[in-house]
Amino acid sequence: MSEVEFDRLLDAVRTAVAPAPEDFVVTSPTFFEQQLLRAANDNQTAWGLIPFPEGWYAAC
Repeated sequence: MSEVEFDRLLDAVRTAVAPAPEDFVVTSPTFFEQQLLRAANDNQTAWGLIPFPEGWYAAC
């Protein structure tokens, strides 16, 4: 690797790890915004267990 290529590599790394500008900083939503972002089907109840049909299996 030549010195020029090494310098390019260092510049690319510096650019990648540089801090984000202030207008790109993400803040956590407020309580009110969290309520608006709730899933439409979230009725705050636990879902019942739905077993797999006979002979079916699941793996993660």
